Parts: sequence; structure tokens; C-alpha cells
Amino acid sequence: MKFGIFYEHQLPRPWDDGEEQKLFNDALEQVEVADRLGIDFAWEVEHHFLEEYSHSSAPEVFLAACSQRTKNIRLGHGIRQVIPGYNHPARTAEVIATLDLVSNGRVEFGTGESSAELELGGFGVPVAKKRKIFMEATEQICNMLAMDPYPGYKGQYFEMPCRNIVPKPVQRPHPPLWVACSQRETIRMAARLGIGALTFAFVDPAEATEWVEEYYGIIKSDACVPIGHAINPNICMVSSFSCHQDREEAIRRGLAGFEFFGFALGSLYAFGEHKPGRTNLWQQFEAMKKAQQESRDITQALSGSRGGIGTPDDLREHLLKFEACNVDQVTFIQQAGRNQHEHICEALELFAAEVMPEFKEREAERERRKMEELAPYLEAAMARKITMEPLADEDIPVFQSLGRKISEESKKEESIYERPAAAG
Repeated sequence: MKFGIFYEHQLPRPWDDGEEQKLFNDALEQVEVADRLGIDFAWEVEHHFLEEYSHSSAPEVFLAACSQRTKNIRLGHGIRQVIPGYNHPARTAEVIATLDLVSNGRVEFGTGESSAELELGGFGVPVAKKRKIFMEATEQICNMLAMDPYPGYKGQYFEMPCRNIVPKPVQRPHPPLWVACSQRETIRMAARLGIGALTFAFVDPAEATEWVEEYYGIIKSDACVPIGHAINPNICMVSSFSCHQDREEAIRRGLAGFEFFGFALGSLYAFGEHKPGRTNLWQQFEAMKKAQQESRDITQALSGSRGGIGTPDDLREHLLKFEACNVDQVTFIQQAGRNQHEHICEALELFAAEVMPEFKEREAERERRKMEELAPYLEAAMARKITMEPLADEDIPVFQSLGRKISEESKKEESIYERPAAAG
């Protein structure tokens, strides 16, 4: 099983001068630490206008900075908003390819559509059509990355003339494709499209077994028709994270941050109201905790072997259950609420020293067996893909430069107004 770290760049109020800068610089240091320790992935989300919950509106900038401070860790858009209202598909293709080049081929291309009204409404994305728009955009971005030239496209929600998208990525035909999944139906969609599933839903191992079995069952079936030019058969699940030799100290350091993560997520996506620039989620969170008197149920559910918050032995037991379910990757929610930078780094160091090695020992053989088993199914799935036809050279259109076009149009206008010379 592989491991990752995940960033929303959370910053609860009140905000003091310099805190956002410290937040980003601390995160860069944490990714450096993770790379040195041999953690496999660093995932960075893209959100807009979600104050306190996520100050990560330009993940391509953060990941580019990470690429220059690390050597091996995979750099994941977890996710990039691919709907044209957020990012034009050609711009997404250019960003992904450029990041892949400057990172020497370490990009994971996570996709998503969002379900937050603040984002959707802010960019005028129609809620009822967002899934269809997402599908159209994702397919065309993959075509842009893989084709030379891109033939052009006129669809229901997006159109673009023939252009050659440059640069092209290191990883051909394109970096591994993922989609954010918060519901079981989205996991099914990921499998049908041959996309890795980034499951941002906190499920116990018993439920995880069902999700994984269903995902790989669809990958192996005729229902899998790849949306990209390569299949990425992987399922990643998120976990809380705080590791310390003293269980109570691990809880003290990590539980409140994780609880805030869940509260803010619920408020912004499900039950809350938000006044831009004025709503104080941290204040609401503290009031909720006080009303519940710090419910022991939450603490017990996340401590010990039942969550990612505890001692190295607790985490080992927790992660062994996910490994037994054939989960491919567990990604940790370590930067949440007011969790402290120093504590995050210490927890990563302890995890890498006392928990991760045994999982690493088994990973290469597990991956080999998995891909060997899947090989005939993946080949059959790729044969079902409906590809975009490339243009023959003689069919590639020619586009005049603007200067030449203006010059020729000007000459045409002059010829219209020319008058024959008068007879002498």
C-alpha cells in the first residue's frame, strides 16, 4: 500500500498578518519532509472562495514550488477543477504538461467538478449540468495532451478549433488520471471511465472492502470504457492522521483539527450559510464543541486502532485493515484546523520510522500481482475506447497571422474603393 499527504491549506479565523504566507511555507517544508521520508504522494486541492476551509485556489503554483524542492514524491492535483467555467480545457492541458516537465514526470492528474455553491455560483457553473460538462472537458483535455495536433472539437458545452497544445507531458500519453469521489456512485463512474478513484469519504474497512471490490469488478467488466488514453486502476482512501508515542498526546495534537475539517466541510457543502468575508467557521465550530461538551463518541471513534490518530501501533492496526481490503493508497489529512507545523513534521517522521517500512516491503510485489491480473482486462477496455480521429496532414487547417490577415483585408477594402481613371 502507498501513502500520501493531502492539503486544503486550512486557515481558521482570526487571521493575522503573515499567517497565509506561513501556512504555505510550512506546507512546502512538510512536502520536503515527506519526500525525504519516502512518502509516495503529495495531493493538493483546488477550491475557490471557501474561506477557512481551503485557501488553495492555485494548486499548480504550489505544486510547481514543491517540484523544485523534492526529488521523488508524486505531485497530485487532488483535484484540478476541469469544467471550462473554472479553467479552460486547453489551459488545464498546458498546466498539467508544464508541471509534468518541471517535476521530471511526477504529476498525477486528478479531476473534479465541485459541489460547493460558493464555487459553482461564483463561476456561473450550472449545477444540473456540471457532471456532463465535466465528462466532456475531461475527455478533451486528455485528447489535447495526447494528440499532435488536437483536431478541434465542437461539443454541447465546449468548442475549440484545431490547435497543437504545447508543451507535451513527460508521461505519455498523459499523466495518470483520477477523479474525486465522495459518494459510492462516483466510485462506480471512476471505474467505468478507467480513472483512479480519490475517495474523499471516511469509510471503515468493512465498507471499504465493498467499495474496492465493486470498483475493480467494474474495471474488469465490459462497462469499463476509458475516457483517457490510458487506464489508471487505483483506489485511494483518506484517513485522519496524528502519530505520537503517547496516544492521548496524539489525540490532543490532531483530533480538534480533524473535527474542524469535518465541520467546515459539512457547513460549506451541506448544512451551513456563508456570508463572504464575514462568516467565522472556527467560531461556529468552537460553539458546537462547547454545546456537545466535546463528545466522547467522536474521540473514541478516532482514537486507538479505529482511526489514524494514535500511537504507531494504533496506526499500524488501522492501516493493516485497509491493506487487507486491497486499498491501493491511504492519504492522510494531516494539515487541518489549527494543527501545528512542528507536530505534523514530528508525526510524519515517527510514522515513517515505525509504521511505513513493513507496508513498503510488501508494496512492489502487491503492485506486480495486481497489474499482472488486470493486464488482459485493461487491454480489452482500451480496445473499447472510442478515439478521436487524428487529422491527415492535408486536412490540418492553415491559420494566417493576424498581421497578414489585417494586411490582406486592408488590400481588399482598397480595391473595392478604387475608381477607374476618367476618360481624357
